[in-house]
Amino acid sequence: MPRKRIRFAHAQTYTPSPLYQTLVRTQAVSVQSAQQVEATWKAARADRARADAGLMAARRQLDVIDSQRGQAQAALQQAQAEREQALLNIGYTELRAPVDGYVGNRRARVGAYAAVGSQLLSVVPAKGLWIDANFKEDQLAHMQVGQAVSIRADILPGREFHGHIESLAPATGAQFSVLPPENATGNFTKIVQRVPVRVRLDSVDADFGALRPGLSVVAQVNTRDAPQPSDVALASRP
Repeated sequence: MPRKRIRFAHAQTYTPSPLYQTLVRTQAVSVQSAQQVEATWKAARADRARADAGLMAARRQLDVIDSQRGQAQAALQQAQAEREQALLNIGYTELRAPVDGYVGNRRARVGAYAAVGSQLLSVVPAKGLWIDANFKEDQLAHMQVGQAVSIRADILPGREFHGHIESLAPATGAQFSVLPPENATGNFTKIVQRVPVRVRLDSVDADFGALRPGLSVVAQVNTRDAPQPSDVALASRP
C-alpha cells in the first residue's frame, strides 16, 4: 500500500467520533452526516489494520530475503573455496622441473598411480655444470678464484673445454665426510690431504652439451707455476 494511503488511514483513525455525537444532540449536524462520518471512520480503521498487516508482512518478507541473502553468500563462498581446491588438485597432477635438463631414470609409466614421496624420474640439468676438483694441498699455493682452467674429458678425446675457479673449500674433503678421521692414539703419519676446488664450466663451448654429470675429467689450472693436473668428477648444480 502506498505511504500516502497509510498516513491517511492513520489520520482518519484518530478522528474524534464522540464530537459528532455531541453535534447531533445539539442538532448542529444531521444524523445522516454523523452516520456517514462514523462509517468513514470505521473504514479508515479497517484500512489502517490492513496497512499494519501489510507492513508486518513486508517486514517478515524482508527478514526472509536477508536470511536468503546470507545463505546465498555462504553458498557462493563455499563454491569459490571448492573451485580453488579443485584448481589446486589439478595443479598436483602436473610435474614441472625446476631447471631445464634431460630426463633419466624414468620409473613412471602412463596410467600408473603416483604415491606421495615416490621417485618418478630424475632430471639432469642441461646448464650450470661444475667440476669438483680435489687438488692436493701443496698445489693450492698459487690458486685463486677466477683463474682460468683447461678441462679434458674422456668422452671427447682431443677436445678441450674451458672454465674458471669459482671457489676453494674452507676445509679438506675428509672433514666433510660422515666420519672425519681422528688421531686418538697419538701416532701421526703425514698424509697429503686434498681440498675441493669448485670449477665453473664456460657454456660457450660448442660441444658443451656432450658433457654429463658424473664423468671423469682432467683439469689444469693456469697459474704462474707449471699446470697442476687433477683427476676430478663432473657435477651439476642441484
